Amino acid sequence: MSYGKSMTVAEMVGEFIEPNQLLRVEAFDGSTFGPGTAELTVRVKTPNAVYQLLEHPNEIGAVRAYVLGDFDIDGIDYADPYPQLRQLLSLAPYVRPLSPLSVAKVAGSVLSHGIRKAPVPATEGPSKFARIKSGLLPHTEKADSETVSFHYDLSNDFYRNFLGPTMTYTCAVFPEEGASLEEAQLNKIRLVLDKLGLKPGDRLLDIGCGWGSLVIEAAKRGIKALGVSLSKEQIEYGQEWIRREGLEDLAELRVMDYRDVPERDFDGICSIGMMEHVGVKNYQSYFEEMFKLLKPCGRLLNHQITISHDKPNGKPGTDEFLDRYIFPDGDLGAPGFIESCIHDAGFNVVHQENLRQHYALTLHHWNHNLSEHWDEAVKEVGFERAKVWGLYMAACALNFEIDGIQVHQFLAVKPDRVGHPDGKWYPLRPWWKA
Repeated sequence: MSYGKSMTVAEMVGEFIEPNQLLRVEAFDGSTFGPGTAELTVRVKTPNAVYQLLEHPNEIGAVRAYVLGDFDIDGIDYADPYPQLRQLLSLAPYVRPLSPLSVAKVAGSVLSHGIRKAPVPATEGPSKFARIKSGLLPHTEKADSETVSFHYDLSNDFYRNFLGPTMTYTCAVFPEEGASLEEAQLNKIRLVLDKLGLKPGDRLLDIGCGWGSLVIEAAKRGIKALGVSLSKEQIEYGQEWIRREGLEDLAELRVMDYRDVPERDFDGICSIGMMEHVGVKNYQSYFEEMFKLLKPCGRLLNHQITISHDKPNGKPGTDEFLDRYIFPDGDLGAPGFIESCIHDAGFNVVHQENLRQHYALTLHHWNHNLSEHWDEAVKEVGFERAKVWGLYMAACALNFEIDGIQVHQFLAVKPDRVGHPDGKWYPLRPWWKA
């Protein structure tokens, strides 16, 4: 039968996509679009797929329909849909410009069946507006605690399924493309600690410490390391890890907001994958706080995801899918804006590098691990949420590859204008091995 007064699902697709050899659509109403030999076959299984996209003609509508199974793609691995995302990206030249007439035709056809509110996945969180309405103002301590719990307090076993034994949920640094994930993650930690140049007995603060892998490696070097996070699950896991390693005298983890750390005069501070939660509007005050926490000549290593192109007035890069399903209140700044904030907080910025390609490789490893441990992941967090995470990581890998987003490390030093008025606050040339 036809869907709508005169339009099948295939006809609706044709309003927005030109005929091509890449895509075939097979719909619940029996209609088809595209050749049987197409590389990519999308199956529209229920009318809800159409209603989702009518209600939200953007990524939220598409994600809801995908997560709920209203459409499917032949051959897809829910743990790693990267190949299908790549194929969908190749359809860009065939997408027709939206016209009011096409939108009206499709909307009229759908609504001729009546108004229907499409279901919302159980894994979808409230919108930013709904969170604000409930009193969770973005990037306040209360809101940060809630959003960190939403993202990180899923299940330590779930994260272990794809992160592997290092339990490190940030970009690895691959010495070569064929290196293992574990080797690359330990290499990243080595790079961070080498850039900070800390000696046995020096004091390190790790803000947003995750499960504690960097704190533990620092302690193995004789560094007195303190890690803070708002995730109780992470801290409990990390504290047990420290006990197993016998490092209680050197390593400590606390459930604590970075704004509440009472100690001062740290020799080094690292902030690895933390800034995505801070909020672009708070970057300046964040780095000013780091400046206060460090002793003169102390070093800051900031490692964070960035947007590839500056937006006006430092406006953040945001994503509604990530905001609803993965990182509530997460936003990203451009590298130039970030470096300016570090500089304006009083630091000397010594070094900056872009690790974009490394994060794409990292994510491919995570997707592969999730696929290898799919049954365990579903058991831990449910099929729907596991499907969301497979999509999230594959989409991020693609976004890094096409240079939509990047990841940067910034190394900065707090000047000691009193103790070293000669300005010799760090060596003349890099002191670490890349």
